[in-house]
Amino acid sequence: MDTMDFFNYNVPAESDFGYSQAIRSGELIHVSGQLSFDEAGEFLHAGDFAAQLKQTYANMDRVLDHYGATRNQVVSQTLYVVNLRQNAAATAEGNLRYFGNHRPASTVLGITELTLPGQVIEISFVIDTKLPA
Repeated sequence: MDTMDFFNYNVPAESDFGYSQAIRSGELIHVSGQLSFDEAGEFLHAGDFAAQLKQTYANMDRVLDHYGATRNQVVSQTLYVVNLRQNAAATAEGNLRYFGNHRPASTVLGITELTLPGQVIEISFVIDTKLPA
């Protein structure tokens, strides 16, 4: 029987909302929505889409590093974007820059707001560790 492995940053939101940043079940790792926060859990760059996107991808890398995985093992992602029409080009550019030639399945949702005031992007994703790194 496979065991589950939970990953947390140990920031207040994890206990306040009762969730983990990621959970590994077998070869799959399901990652909660990542956003623009620092290692202390402080939200960064309110209202600045480009800066939030860059920090969100950096946090995605933290999860990948924890599990010894790479971007090439990301099989799907869901992006939640405030003001999608305004931020569509930046979203696409950031995604291409982050993944390079790798092409995970992707869903982009335009939404009216996210949890934190000034938050404009959140990305959840799934990793398959059976894939080549």
